[in-house]
Amino acid sequence: MDKTSETNDFAMLLDTLGRIASALERQTPKIIPIDIPDESDAFIWQTEPDALIPVPRVNRLPIALLKGIEGQKSKLLDNTLRFAKGLPANNALLWGARGTGKSSLVKAVHAEVNATSGANIAMLEIQREDIPSLARLMRHLKNSDRRFLLFCDDLSFENQDESYKSLKSILDGGLEGRPDSVLFYATSNRRHLMSRQMIENERVGAIHQGEAVEEKVSLSDRFGMWIGFHNMDQDTYLDIIRGYCSAAGLPLPFETIQAKALEWSMTRGGRSGRVAWQFFTDLCGSLGVPPKL
Repeated sequence: MDKTSETNDFAMLLDTLGRIASALERQTPKIIPIDIPDESDAFIWQTEPDALIPVPRVNRLPIALLKGIEGQKSKLLDNTLRFAKGLPANNALLWGARGTGKSSLVKAVHAEVNATSGANIAMLEIQREDIPSLARLMRHLKNSDRRFLLFCDDLSFENQDESYKSLKSILDGGLEGRPDSVLFYATSNRRHLMSRQMIENERVGAIHQGEAVEEKVSLSDRFGMWIGFHNMDQDTYLDIIRGYCSAAGLPLPFETIQAKALEWSMTRGGRSGRVAWQFFTDLCGSLGVPPKL
């Protein structure tokens, strides 16, 4: 083969490699750094395009007003304080009955830790449908000097939903793993994050049934801390409302409020922190008093 032919072949090879490289770049575009304002401590993760949207005022209650969950409060607060100090801390799954204060506790703990430790932890809320973008979000965060608490509320997965695999690899898998500056908290009504039907379908359709179920259930095992929340008794329900009324300085004696609170819970078919807050909101509205705490 003469030198001219060799030169032409080499040029063709370079051209082919260049086109392959261009195609790969189009499929995996460069990640453009996103802005993380230091003056904000809470953000919502948005995709297409990637951005962290600052939250001017977080919808949360003071941690002292969260009643009936003292054990859960202590565990999550201690874990988050360790994280703020740069010590090892576990990802946490807060699971249990609806309306029992799971998401309220996460938001209250974040505020309490920043206020008492002098830390500047940024809380990032990510929607369940954006879980597949977690790996990309991690790349944005790993070069920042701040520490980040990722929060996903009401996390669960349904049939044919494969996005749980993205979460598994982020929590403690993959070559890069989770950056030390990132902690993940999630709330769910389901202890294993998946419906019983979803787990049963995997068992029935699999060749090795045990392995299929383990594949699904192992997601919750990636959380080093499980914190359970359960339905509350009447005294706790009333204690929550008493705390709200006292903090807001409502003019009525609590004996008058108590009867209305119990009637409210009966019409709602149960007692929970959410029901207590809804009663308090209605009470403030009837009195013409803003429910500021």
